[in-house]
Order: sequence, then C-alpha cells, then structure tokens
Amino acid sequence: MPHLTIQVTPNISITHEESFLKALNKVLWDSGHFGKATDIKARIVPIEAFLVGVEDDEQTNGFVYAHLKIMIGRDMSIRNQLAELLLATIEQTLGAEQSGRVALQICVEVEEISVIYHKKMLNI
Repeated sequence: MPHLTIQVTPNISITHEESFLKALNKVLWDSGHFGKATDIKARIVPIEAFLVGVEDDEQTNGFVYAHLKIMIGRDMSIRNQLAELLLATIEQTLGAEQSGRVALQICVEVEEISVIYHKKMLNI
C-alpha cells in the first residue's frame, strides 16, 4: 500500500510514462509516510472517451486524475499533504509538456482503502 491510479485523457502528452510514475512514487516515498518503497504501486490508465464541459468538440480541454488509496488511520492533514505533493509533481512534470495546446485540469483524490484489504507476496 499505497495504490496510485492515474487516469489521463488522450489529448494530454506524457513523454516518458515510466519517468512520470517514478517521480510520483518518489514524492510519495520522500513524504516519509510509507514503510517500504516497494509498497508504493502506481499505474496509468488511459481514457478512450471523455468530455470536459458540454461542448468541447475540439478537445481543447483535458485532465489528469490521480487517485491515491492509502491504509486507514492517517489524519486529514497527512492526506491533504499527500494530495498537494502529487498535485505539484503532476503540474511540474506535465505542465510544460502541454505547450499551451490543451487546457489541463489536474485532480487529486486521496482515499482510505477499505478495512477489508488482503495482500500476499509471492516469490520472495
């Protein structure tokens, strides 16, 4: 734990997806709130169909939605700190790559995972 899922509209450019995920995992690790770096799992889930607003036929708007799921027990200030760190990292990493061609919205949600969560390590 944690699990980070990034949803990205197809009109948003991510030059190096692995480097992007590494930057996000690193900022989470550097926050000091997680026990092992290998506990942090991130993935990018592309979005095929999307609409921002009601009339964006030219798809001049796009978004990145980051959903971080963490174990229960961290207070709101920690969850808010993690959200701010992810938001800043996404903005810093992707903002310049868009070159003004797309209005980029960055959304971050930090949520506690269900109390029913099982994890098993294989091939250790």
